[in-house]
Amino acid sequence: MTPTATRLLIVDDHPLVREGLKARLCSVAGIDVVGEAGDAAEAFAQLAAHAVDLVLMDIGMKDVNGIELTRRLLAERPALRVLVLSMYDNPEYVNRAMQAGARGYVLKDAPSTDIIEAIAAVQAGETFLSAAISGRLMRAQTPRPVMSLRESEILACLAKGRSSKQIAQDLNLSVRTVESHRQNIKRKLNLEGQAELIKYAVEHCRDFGDTPAAT
Repeated sequence: MTPTATRLLIVDDHPLVREGLKARLCSVAGIDVVGEAGDAAEAFAQLAAHAVDLVLMDIGMKDVNGIELTRRLLAERPALRVLVLSMYDNPEYVNRAMQAGARGYVLKDAPSTDIIEAIAAVQAGETFLSAAISGRLMRAQTPRPVMSLRESEILACLAKGRSSKQIAQDLNLSVRTVESHRQNIKRKLNLEGQAELIKYAVEHCRDFGDTPAAT
């Protein structure tokens, strides 16, 4: 490792994704992948074991989502830089990630050159957003009710035609909890019944993206 190399920790719950990223990034001058983690506990263990400059963070993980994990990591290591690498181009997720302290947001289907450029920009103290993300944020002009990440996940599932029982299985929740979230969503959106809720979910499914629990 050169003295100026960025010491990188990859956090993603898919081993193949981590291996692919590590193989690609290890060949880049100025980047040293010092560790990898598949969940929150492993991420904290890696931070304790290695000097890390920047975390490449997935959003959709099974125990703690990447947005919450970003918030927790930065609470313990304020100087740490976090770059989100996600399959979701949902403006709500982008905003929440940046509010949690992330310095950048790149899509997983972006060219590897974009990821490398984003790492360099974030490490230099700049903010980086994928071009597709910037475009979506520019188009998101209509004010929308603020949804929690879980409510967004449930809306996305409803848009796919999933029942409350199926959503509960998908997200590892009780059916009662899912029904409670559905009621909260209807209240926030001022919708009268289940038919209106489903119609809204289908019409706005791209606004709320897919469920992060399914990456």
